[in-house]
Amino acid sequence: MKPQRRVFIAGGSITPFIGKYHPDFIWKGHPDAGRRDNPTVEQHLTTAIRAALAEAGAKGSQIERGYVGNFAGGLFVNQLHMGSLAARADEGLDGVPFSRVEGACASGGLAIVGAIEAIQSGRNVTLAAGAEVQTTYSARDGAEFLARASHYETERSLDEFAFPAMFARRTQAYAAATGLERDRLSVVVDKAYRNANRNPLAHMHTVELAPGESAAPGGRNAEFLSNPEYRPWLRVLECSPVSDGGSAVVLVSEDGLAELGLRAEDCVEVVSWGHRTGALGLTHDHTRLLEVQRTIEEALSSAGVALADLGVAEVHDCFAISEVMMMEALGLAAYGRGLDAIADGRTELDGELPVNTGGGLIAFGHPIGATGIKQVLEVARQMRGACGTYQIAKRPTHGVTVNMGGDDRTCVSFVLRAPGA
Repeated sequence: MKPQRRVFIAGGSITPFIGKYHPDFIWKGHPDAGRRDNPTVEQHLTTAIRAALAEAGAKGSQIERGYVGNFAGGLFVNQLHMGSLAARADEGLDGVPFSRVEGACASGGLAIVGAIEAIQSGRNVTLAAGAEVQTTYSARDGAEFLARASHYETERSLDEFAFPAMFARRTQAYAAATGLERDRLSVVVDKAYRNANRNPLAHMHTVELAPGESAAPGGRNAEFLSNPEYRPWLRVLECSPVSDGGSAVVLVSEDGLAELGLRAEDCVEVVSWGHRTGALGLTHDHTRLLEVQRTIEEALSSAGVALADLGVAEVHDCFAISEVMMMEALGLAAYGRGLDAIADGRTELDGELPVNTGGGLIAFGHPIGATGIKQVLEVARQMRGACGTYQIAKRPTHGVTVNMGGDDRTCVSFVLRAPGA
């Protein structure tokens, strides 16, 4: 959909995404264990909101509407009512109407949709924020919480790790249909970690993979599913990690730009969005991301932007097979050839269309509520030349994001235009 009132990014912030193996994350093997705690979900949310307001040059009292993306705060940290929690971040936000939005892993993208639609209804300065803390339980217990984003009655029984099993099922089906060589998925993992090693905000910033480590099972790349049919089709490094973190973005209309003393020609613009929801538990083709494809097509068509116009993309690589299928949904590769686009270098930092330049979900990390907002900010930062050691060589004029909730069920896509483009 194309906004009837133009929408601009006035400012934004991403906290470091942290979890096990990040040097600042406290776990039983950390030297500071017992001496300090990891940040709470409120601290991640507050840090991101305050920094976004500061970058926009906005006061909390200037925000007219706010949305918070969060998937499972009530389960992982016993905290719901996230809109009211966000209002604690700045004294000026007290009284501002906030809402929490949830769409599984697309919760952050939905928060931005809400903020854009508020501008369409007449607001001028809005805020979308997202945060998640998922490290308070073991991976096995956390998997039970995450399974609630599936059709629990019919899909929970796939495996004790239900969501990984759903994407292992996709890998199995895709390999049977296309001839995919299962071990070649390592090229997705290797690219993600190479990019994250350049990105100081990434969960896996300091974790380097040994040559060949991602191409075979064992060690850090173990097979872990208990379902014997799906077990060979997924390994640890092919999964996004359990991460904590937050992100926030201030979105404004043209009148909002004037209120904050900003100029349109200096700001990244959100020129369109797509949003589709598929019926839960009714994924009929496990070899394609059809709802994602339709969402991207809606966003690109509304923007009048072709694939050739795009200079950067952030796609939802919750598992390695997801990025392969995203390449096909995006149109960068034909059906069955998505992995080739990655293996051929077309999605590298110096490639035809750099994808997931900061490491994607697999290595930047995936604090669920924060991810969709992080994606938009990453594209905006590349457009502004603000990505430092992982800045792509050619400054993009247009970029696209794809945020996916569940098994291709809730999908959100944004098209962004660079300042002055």
